[in-house]
Amino acid sequence: MAAIENIKRVLGPKGFLDQSEDTARYVTDWRGRHTGKTPLVALPKSAAEVSEIVKICAGNNIPMVPQGGNTGLVQGGVPDASGDQLVINLSRMNRILEINPGDGAATVEAGVVLARLQAAAKQQGLLFPLSLAAEGSCQIGGNIATNAGGIHVMRYGPMRDLVLGLEVVLPSGEIWDGLKTLLKDNTGYDLKQLFIGAEGTLGIITRATLKLFPAPRTAETAIIGSDSVEDLLAILARLRKRFGDKVSAYEIFPRSALEMVLRHIPGTKHPFQEPPAWYAVTDLWDVTPNPSLGGDLEQELAGCLDQGLAGDAVAARSLGQAKDFWKLRETIAEAQKLDGDGIKHDISVPLGAIPEFIRRADLALEKIIPGFKQIAFGHAGDGNIHYDPCPPAGMDQKTFLGFRPEVNRAVHDIVADLGGSISAEHGIGATRLSELAHYQSKTGLALRSAIKKAFDPKGLMNPGKLIP
Repeated sequence: MAAIENIKRVLGPKGFLDQSEDTARYVTDWRGRHTGKTPLVALPKSAAEVSEIVKICAGNNIPMVPQGGNTGLVQGGVPDASGDQLVINLSRMNRILEINPGDGAATVEAGVVLARLQAAAKQQGLLFPLSLAAEGSCQIGGNIATNAGGIHVMRYGPMRDLVLGLEVVLPSGEIWDGLKTLLKDNTGYDLKQLFIGAEGTLGIITRATLKLFPAPRTAETAIIGSDSVEDLLAILARLRKRFGDKVSAYEIFPRSALEMVLRHIPGTKHPFQEPPAWYAVTDLWDVTPNPSLGGDLEQELAGCLDQGLAGDAVAARSLGQAKDFWKLRETIAEAQKLDGDGIKHDISVPLGAIPEFIRRADLALEKIIPGFKQIAFGHAGDGNIHYDPCPPAGMDQKTFLGFRPEVNRAVHDIVADLGGSISAEHGIGATRLSELAHYQSKTGLALRSAIKKAFDPKGLMNPGKLIP
């Protein structure tokens, strides 16, 4: 195809991949459940090259799939099986352009890996607070396009709250320069917000300015064991009442998830002698030196033990021990993948409704798949639970996954009844498209479609994702 050859000429010999053995990892999603096809993986090194590629695609009606680190969980960054969709991977656009302590901002290209930005900010005594299990490979552009959440949302907000400005290549190939470091700009529509969480359906993010914060100078971590989710939420309420926004993370997971991690992840060990039914890992951060914070945390946890809210609790005595506690939580998804995986849900409900959601979902799924393995974990501080049932003993994966439509409907009906969302942080992608069409109002769907049509009238930008 002449258009593909033109794109190759724009990119140069090191700027594309067109052999199936080279493109394989770009067309398969992280979970390994979907493999698509592409005529070319474009690897541009500048916004100007992205613009030229998009103009060629727009002129020849070639659909495009923007891609970052390809760590997404809803097939939002991989092509379909048609072989028609061009992958535009931003990994070569990986420069940290500026860390500005005065403005409290960083300017980066979209292909910067999250962990690199975290490290660069730390060197300046600053913090970029987005933190998630894939931070060693996920990229900033993808974090923005999916409105990534992670473990510190309860204090700093999701990616939507961390973006000051964007540079975006529009579906026409035109470059919109919205890079700013302003905290206040009341000039009408906040255009950058349209691209945050849009999953690449309205344009390709090429650069971003992001908020930075003072780095914590005191950090305390603890792991807590309890017999119920209700008690863990009561402990969270106590911690917040005493420590306010110093509580920067509070994650919960059940014994079944921990057992899976211990079985599959080297270097992990049980934190308690007697395994409780539920666990929480929490971080307390203070931006000033606070030598009493650890003692205060231990005092509060002792009160929780005395009142029977916790069965056991351990405060980390070292950075290494704190990392060990967090490893138990952050490797759950990896352990699930190694264990055979499950039927994934990324839901949010009001904080107080978390126990009711888990209780009702467990009862509903027991009727559908008796003896299923319950895995419910995640960000209790902001109401985001990953409810990922796994097969019961003796059931093969194919049979289990055959229940997916029925399980999804049961879980999401409960979420809707509780006033929640069927996607808290992973996005819609291709995986949740039919579910979004079912649960979103007609007015909401019409508004989304109108925005998509205004930006991308030909429907070439990441088709088959987000917009039913």
